[in-house]
Amino acid sequence: MHEGKCIGLHEKIDFDFSRKKTREVRVGSLIIGGNAPIVVQSMNNTDTRNVAASIRQIEELAEAGCELTRLAVPDLQAAEAFANIRKKSPLPIVADIHFDYRLALAAIEAGADKIRINPGNIGGEDRLSQVVKAAKERGVPIRVGVNSGSLDRKIIDKHGGVNAASMSESVLQATRQIEKYDFEDIVISIKASDPALTIAAYRLLADKTDYPLHLGVTEAGTMREGVIRSAVGIGTLLAEGIGDTLRVSLTADPVEEIRAAYAILKSLGLRARGALLVSCPTCGRTAVDLVKIAQEVEEALASVTEPIKVAVMGCAVNGPGEAREADVGIAGGKGEFIIFRRGEIIRKVPEQEAVTALMAVVDEVCRERELNK
Repeated sequence: MHEGKCIGLHEKIDFDFSRKKTREVRVGSLIIGGNAPIVVQSMNNTDTRNVAASIRQIEELAEAGCELTRLAVPDLQAAEAFANIRKKSPLPIVADIHFDYRLALAAIEAGADKIRINPGNIGGEDRLSQVVKAAKERGVPIRVGVNSGSLDRKIIDKHGGVNAASMSESVLQATRQIEKYDFEDIVISIKASDPALTIAAYRLLADKTDYPLHLGVTEAGTMREGVIRSAVGIGTLLAEGIGDTLRVSLTADPVEEIRAAYAILKSLGLRARGALLVSCPTCGRTAVDLVKIAQEVEEALASVTEPIKVAVMGCAVNGPGEAREADVGIAGGKGEFIIFRRGEIIRKVPEQEAVTALMAVVDEVCRERELNK
């Protein structure tokens, strides 16, 4: 149950919503589902066969707050490299497998914390049974991943096209293929590139299963479009209590996926990590270069891990009063800014010193919180 309070940001939310209760699935040291926090994950875009580059990117993801990452295993050479990466990785790793059951077996042997497969393309019942048996023996959960572009043709025809009903039935059919081998450490995903279709499919699925659900809008796009589409699809479902783990899929540096994921979660009060920046849209009263300053503040806050709400406002109208709930903020006047904490003005500084002065106060607040933990 989400209690309607934004954790660590001291701001009341006007609605309560219950998160759908799902069973727990252990992935390495993580728990997905149950009462565990929603897990933030990404996927490496490095060549898995390049061990050094893959480990370097995993470390970058971990520093950004990623809790689980996925690596493509397209061939046996990648599976061998996967073993070396897993030994040095600070994060649990999911092996992403398509078509060749031998790669799934090799990834399990290499120490995968979880594997992602589509049972329909792994190579027949005998081969699927070998994969499931190996996963069960090693305690490796399986993510059953079905996208809108990989549905069973018979099911598409039955439901009159690619829609929520055909997606839901396809993934449940795939899940039953695994269940019949007495295996239930399963996480399910049914992503589409259309946010509305994604929402409808997960809503239908959430009523039919208690397996943990992995959320995402697949092929969402570049930073601008992809974040918007992901926020609409993922955010809507999270607000309805649906979802146990998520990935924001972007054509961008995977670190940006983590930043976007936490922004979505923070906006709903579901996770608290790093700074939440609020800034006014500017208007004719603005007498400072607020767009430039807000961008500089956003960049400076990227390395902050403590939950803190920071406001960048353009004038006295949208200053300490409207942004009173912010932990720290600045409000512009002609050539200068006031700095405030929890609505109380601390001092004035010239415009060119505003970002530096603001970050000094942010650092001060973060240190105080660390000492009080």
